[in-house]
Amino acid sequence: MPLVRYRKVAILGYRSVGKTSLAHQFVEGEFLEGYDPTVENTYSKTVTLGKDEFHLHLVDTAGQDEYSILPYSLIIGVHGYVLVYSVNSLRSFQIVKNLYQKLHEGHGKTRLSVLLVGNKADLSPEREVQAVEGKKLAESWGAMFMESSARDNQ
Repeated sequence: MPLVRYRKVAILGYRSVGKTSLAHQFVEGEFLEGYDPTVENTYSKTVTLGKDEFHLHLVDTAGQDEYSILPYSLIIGVHGYVLVYSVNSLRSFQIVKNLYQKLHEGHGKTRLSVLLVGNKADLSPEREVQAVEGKKLAESWGAMFMESSARDNQ
């Protein structure tokens, strides 16, 4: 019988970058067409990696900006972060840098488990942030990087 581990992951980013769409697509396997701004929502999903099962508790947060104060609930007891920007919004890319800095300040010298996601890759013709920029930023943090499209389930 596999060992079950609990993990709390917070999804952070500027408003309208697709945080809820990514979470919903990951958990439910479908894209939400409508958009209602999120206050805070949670999703749960169990995933198996090798012989281990992980019960993920995803915290889908309201969109943040450079003036947002991150509550302790997003620092204490969180095992990892998915920082999301939209590839068609340079502003959202700048905000994600600020969010990382705030997380780093809140955690002190602890190494953060971070995945940087450039969402809305399906909107490539409107791209304002190149994949190489996202990859370079993630590398500077010691984080993982990927581009995604919640709409196209990528």
